[in-house]
Amino acid sequence: MLIKIEVAFATATLQKIIPLEIEATTPLANVVQLSGIEQFFPEYELNQLPLGVFGKRIFKPESYQLKAGDRIEIYRPLNKTPNQKRLERAQNT
Repeated sequence: MLIKIEVAFATATLQKIIPLEIEATTPLANVVQLSGIEQFFPEYELNQLPLGVFGKRIFKPESYQLKAGDRIEIYRPLNKTPNQKRLERAQNT
């Protein structure tokens, strides 16, 4: 059965959301490659980054069952942690 999902990745300067229509049994790990999103972000190894669905990290992608309407998110490494950013803001005031 084919379902519609989206694959999303964003940097500070560019955000891409790729709509896909794929088999519901497609492994989550394969979805990133099938989307072709890596062509927009050649500086990242997207297939090595953590994945999530609607803001919730998926720790076992091999056991996740895709659902119609899912937005698969690829999480890039943070330059600074939220605590570091808060500390910097506090020091600048």
